Parts: sequence; C-alpha cells; structure tokens
Amino acid sequence: MTHDRSIAKMLNLKYPIIQAAMLGVTTPEMVAAVSNSSCLGSLPLGGLSMKKATELVRAVKSLTKKPLAVNLFVTDKASHFENDVYKQMQELVRKVHYANNIPFEFNSPSNLKFNHYSELIPLLISEHVPVVSFTFGILDNYAINNLKSHGIKIIGTATSLQEAKLLEEAGVDAITAQGVEAGGHRGSFLEPDEPPQIGLFSLIPQVCAAVKVPVIAAGGICDRNTVEAAFILGAEAVQIGTLFIPADESAANDAYKIAVLSSKDSDTKLTRAFTGRWARGIKNGFMDIVDRSGLRIPCYNYQNYLTSSMRNFAKQNNNQELMSLWAGQSAGKSRRASTKDIIYQLIQHVENIKKSDDN
Repeated sequence: MTHDRSIAKMLNLKYPIIQAAMLGVTTPEMVAAVSNSSCLGSLPLGGLSMKKATELVRAVKSLTKKPLAVNLFVTDKASHFENDVYKQMQELVRKVHYANNIPFEFNSPSNLKFNHYSELIPLLISEHVPVVSFTFGILDNYAINNLKSHGIKIIGTATSLQEAKLLEEAGVDAITAQGVEAGGHRGSFLEPDEPPQIGLFSLIPQVCAAVKVPVIAAGGICDRNTVEAAFILGAEAVQIGTLFIPADESAANDAYKIAVLSSKDSDTKLTRAFTGRWARGIKNGFMDIVDRSGLRIPCYNYQNYLTSSMRNFAKQNNNQELMSLWAGQSAGKSRRASTKDIIYQLIQHVENIKKSDDN
C-alpha cells in the first residue's frame, strides 16, 4: 500500500478510524468511547439549536480529553416550497396517524423551526472543537476561513468525483467519499434529487486520483476485508456508522437495533419518504405507503417536519413500520456490544493489516 495514513497525524489520532455522526443514534457516551480509544468520535449537530448543541458538546468534553469531531448539515430552510405538495402529503400522514392511533395535529409550514449551521460556528470555536465535518453541501467561505483560522480541521462529504473536486477547491482538509452502500442520508449536493449511485470501491480510486487531500472511506465498511480494501484503493481512514447502531451506548430503541441485527443484504433501500432527502434505510411499511401513494414528496426540512411526530411515536412504542431505520448495506454484520468492544475489533483489523504490510 502506498498511503501513509497522514490523516491520523493531522487529526491527532492513533488509529485512522472515524465513527460516523448519526443523528438520533449517536450519544455523548458513544462519541467519548470512540475518542478514548484513540480513534475519532463524531457528534451530530445538524439542525440542532444552539442550546442543545452546547449541551451535547460539553457532555462529550466531560467524558473525554481526546479529539472529537462535530458534524453539521449544510442546508437552507427550503430550496423551494409548494403548498399543494405539502398539503397532500400532510393528508397522507394524517391517515397514517389515524390508522395507528397516533395523535395528530395539522401543522402550518410557517411553524417550522429551522436552525442554520452558521449559528453554531462561534460555539465550535469557543469550545475548541478540533474537527468539523459537514454534509449536504459546502460550508460558506466565511465559515471555512473562520474555522481554519482557529486551527480547526474541516472534512467535507462527497458522493461523486465532481463533488470531491469542489470540496478541495473550497479548502477542506480531508474528504469523506460516501458510497451508495452507506446508511442514512446521502451527502449529495450537486444533484440532491438524483444522487450518484456510485459504490464506495469505485468511488475511492476516482477521488484519490483527483484530489491531494486525504480521503476517508464511508459505506459498507464492516470487517477486515472492507477496511483493507479501502486502504488498498487509497483511502487514509475509514468511517463506520451502522456497526454502532446496536451498541450499548446507542440511542436507538430495541426495535431499531433488532431490525439492524437481523437485516439481510437486500433489506435496505434508498428513500425520500421520511425526510424528503434520499437516505438508505431498512424497508418498512411507511416507505411502502408513500411509494404506493404516488404523491410528490416535499423537500427536506418540510417532509422531515411532517413525519417527526409519527417517527417519535413509533420510536417510543417500538414500531418498526413507522420509524426511519437508517442502515447501510452491511447492517447484518453488526452485533450487540459496547462501543468500546466494537471499536476495539476495528482497531484489531487495522493493526493486523499493518502487521501484514510490515511483513
């Protein structure tokens, strides 16, 4: 292998392993356990208020003195809004609520609360967060320059070669190449309505050949073979998310964890049903209902708003059919364990690969 994994040195890590930030799953305890293992724990802050973000960042810092990352969503309230589309979807959601005995209230789109990532930049600087990653777009120049002037490393997310080139031009320190296998939302921003369908092991060499910054591999990484393949193709680090969903420290409920643990290769699909953005999750009833309806789906923040009460109710009541069960194509490789044990096994993969290289 020709890579030197300089990203580990850049981020002050012993091992080139990053835990993906998963909103609704990742907890401060999970992030701290990863960082305390000399890898990089990532805290999701996308769309959160200043108050909530402050609480979470300080909670992680109370549990670890090691480097951590936070993840931001680069999105606006709406790129467009169509009232008829919103009303038709709200009526469908109302019927789902009634069919499942879930309390329902009509919500005006004007009541949608939106928190822009720019509001959190001063917090990240004042709290001395060493690494900021982002997805769904590119941070504006002011944010990038402000973060970098305070020594903060910046990692962008690309799902295509073109996106990776734009991220490098913008001045990021590293790029996460996200393959179509990855669980959760696609990080696509050039064509978010029709995101690239490129698998990770096709995407890595394309991006590595075109950019000079380190590349992080994300999507379907689950064992020694996939870790080693990512390194062979040029990635300097790997990012793993789905393996941590069943972890003891995960905020996922039992129904979600069981769905992930029992998942088969064909059980996940890309959907816009829950949030309006394409995301990979385990197939369930609500996806089918939206697909069969033939309705147009409101854009990201509005669809996310319309389904939030339903998803919260489903989570509280362990209803797999109405929850967003985000998971990657290798979900079935997950196991119940502590975050420390899961990250230890990944570290062993990296150590064994290094030993093989040395021999």
